[in-house]
Formats: sequence, C-alpha cells, structure tokens
Amino acid sequence: MALRVYNTLTGEKEVFIPLIPGRAGMYVCGVTVYDFCHIGHARANVVFDVIYRYLRYAGYDVTYVRNYTDIDDKIINRANREGVDYRAISDRYIQAFDEDMELLGLAKPTVEPKATDHIGGIIAVIETLIEKGHAYESGGDVYYAVETFRDYLKLSKRNLDEMKAGARVEVGDKKRHPMDFALWKDSKPGEPWWLSPWGKGRPGWHIECSAMSMEFLGTTFDFHGGGKDLIFPHHENEIAQSEAANGCQFVRYWLHNGFVNINSEKMSKSLGNFFTIRQVLEKFDPETLRFFILSSHYRSPIDFSDQNMDDARAGLERIYSCLAALDEMLLETAETVAGPLTEAGMELQERLENLIPRFVEAMDDDFNTAQALGMLFDAVRAGNRFLAESNEPTPAGLSLLARLRRGFAEIGQVLGLFNSCPADWLQQIKSSKANRIDLSPAEIEGLIAERAEARKSKDFRRSDEIRDMLLEKGIHLLDSPQGTTWNIR
Repeated sequence: MALRVYNTLTGEKEVFIPLIPGRAGMYVCGVTVYDFCHIGHARANVVFDVIYRYLRYAGYDVTYVRNYTDIDDKIINRANREGVDYRAISDRYIQAFDEDMELLGLAKPTVEPKATDHIGGIIAVIETLIEKGHAYESGGDVYYAVETFRDYLKLSKRNLDEMKAGARVEVGDKKRHPMDFALWKDSKPGEPWWLSPWGKGRPGWHIECSAMSMEFLGTTFDFHGGGKDLIFPHHENEIAQSEAANGCQFVRYWLHNGFVNINSEKMSKSLGNFFTIRQVLEKFDPETLRFFILSSHYRSPIDFSDQNMDDARAGLERIYSCLAALDEMLLETAETVAGPLTEAGMELQERLENLIPRFVEAMDDDFNTAQALGMLFDAVRAGNRFLAESNEPTPAGLSLLARLRRGFAEIGQVLGLFNSCPADWLQQIKSSKANRIDLSPAEIEGLIAERAEARKSKDFRRSDEIRDMLLEKGIHLLDSPQGTTWNIR
C-alpha cells in the first residue's frame, strides 16, 4: 500500500508522489515567539514531528523546514510593555519553545530559520510581486492585491465577493480592496525597522513563509503543514503570494491538524481554559502528553481534560508494564526448556508476523497514529497472555519475546514513544502518583511485603485489611505468579 495523505487543497486522500523521487520537502509554520507555547502548539508540533519521522522511516530523504516568526506586532507590544528590545523577547521565547519541544521528544528539523534573518529575500519577493502587478505601495506600506490572483481562496473554499460584502474594515486611503493584506509595513515611531525600497519598515506576517520556503525548498515542494486555524488567512495568502511571484504551483499536498478543545469547549484565553505546555507538564509527564496527542487521528479535534490525560497515562502504563516484563524475562531467563509453542505463543507469533506490516498500513493511511496505537495494544494483550503462562519459555518463546521488544522499539522510534527504560518510567509514574497520597512508594512496597507474609501464614484477615486499606487510597494490587504489582488510579 502506498502512502496516501489527505490534501486540504483537493479535499481528498491522494497517493503521495514526491516531486523528486526518493526525496520529500516539508515546510511547517512555526510559532510567533512572544509567549510560552500552549497545548495547541504541542499538538501541531508533535503531529508534524511524527510525519517527519515516518517519511524518513519510509526511506525518503526529508528536508524539514520549521520557522520562527521573530518580528510581529505581538512581539513589539510585549517588548514595549517590558521596556526591552524586541530581540530580548524573541530570543527568550525561542529558547522556551526549544526547551518545551525537547521535553516532548521532537526531532530537530533540517532548518529552523528566523524571519529577521531573511529580510533581503522577503524584499525580493515583494519587488517581484509589484513588478508583476500583484502588489502596490501605499503610504510606505505594500499590499497584495487579492483581486489580481484568480485562484485566491482556493484552499479555504471561500468566496471573495461574500467576504468583501461582510468585511468589517472599510476601504481606506491605503487599501484598494478590504481583503488586501500587508506585505510590508511602514515603521511607526519606536518600532524596529529595516531599510527597503519603500522606506523604513518591516515585513508582514504571511510573506516571510513564502520567502523562506522558496529559499530552502524551491518554488514548488511537497508538503506544507500547520493547524487548521492557519488555512485562512495565512496559508491562503502564502499561496497567492508564491504562485503569483513564481508562476507555478506552490505546494502539492497541504496537511492541517485539528483543534484542541478543553473539556469539550474551544480553547480560549477569554474563557479561562487556556493551558501552556509547561502548566500541563506540572501534572503529567511529557510522554503522556505526546501519547495523548497521538491517540487521535491528527485531523480530528481532540478534547483535553484531566480525565482524558489520566486515560492516556493508563494506556501508556499498560504498554510500559508489558515492556518491563519483557525486559525482565529476557534478562533473567538463563535456561530454557524444549517444547512446542503454547496456544498463547501461537497467538503472539501471529501478532508479530503482522506487527510492522499493520503499523505501516496504518501510517500509510494518512498517518493514522490512532489506528497504529490500537494495533500495539493488540500486541500487548498477546504478549501479556504469553508472559503469564511462560515462567520457563522455550527457545522459540524467548525468540518471540525478543521480536516483540524489537518491534516496539522500531515503532517507538517513529512515534517518539517507548524510548525510556520501562522500569524507570514506571517507577517515576508511581512516585508521581504516590505524591498525591500520604504513602511513599517504599511504604506501599512494605505493606505489600507484609500482606505477602500474612498470606503465607494464612492470616487472610490481615491480608484483606492491607488490600482494602490500599484500595481506599486508590492503590490497586495485582497478584500473579511473578509476585504482586501495584498501581494508583
């Protein structure tokens, strides 16, 4: 099965055929660096990190460009409020963004350009647009003339006449059409500026991405991504600028991730349901947030809540518990017994034969990480069943366990998951949960040991007392031939 992606431009899933065989170019709109990133930024960046990883896994030589918008009204306004240079703000939040993305396990893009490092290229594109009659200078500003581009709004499927009729902004002295947008802005007193053919000023928001993508990926490239909120006006305007300037198709496949809702409501500062990545990571570990994001298809909306994050952590814990048991079995089993595979072994063998092919099939279907994770849980169930029946596995059984462990490692490299030592991750989660109750992990383990002694001496009354006391605190015990494990829910 070939890789098929949903193209926002056509509204259909299409087979990916690279512009250059064996290579893939991808541009993803980065953040405007004036504040800490929120969980919407986390979703977009995790989604395109996995797409980047999968394209490389599939054998493509990928050039991945993700920019920083480091000059903007919001940056200037914050700098003015704090009484500092705009670069102090942009540098601060570039560093914060990098720290957040490192915690979330993102691979570094090929190139991470800043808008202010490409002013010359931006000016050159604007000059070309003016020469071709698609832009005009007005009072120190330069505007793109939307009526000159026949295919304007082809990405968002909107109607220009209807938008003009409903526009709140009146046509003023500078704009010819209310939907015309700024390519270059005349500098106001106290604002940073660069010298241009139209005087001192700075670039508009949309033009920077056209200029930087052209420099690093060429006039036509494979993928352009971002959140659905960028379809209009940002990506629509990028298309208009780039195709008018170059006379060719700008992007072949447009990919957009869905929104993040908070407790079923749209995330908004005005509603008070706005969370930064750092606020979320005060309660949940980074891998749980990443797992939560990948548990839904990237185009679907996701509902962020403590309950849904708890569910994601429980799912990740199931996988890590299986991996920890695999590691223990593979490390400690020095001798094996001969014999055929059990029924559980046969089931596991069947799962393993399809593990990587089913993963590839899911990812080839528009990067369906939700389906891929569901398939992994099938493998976990089969692995746990086999482990429960295999105190002394056969050589063939050990081979199956080793294959399962390698399969999870291979898939984890693509998803950016399961890269921690399972025992260490589980211990970290247990300690984090234990902090919410008045028992430490050591005290819980002590009570479990006391319960084991009580059961051994047939003091079932005391054994039940300990179990019930722990259960009241949300601590669940699981008895197995290998001993008793615990979890806090």
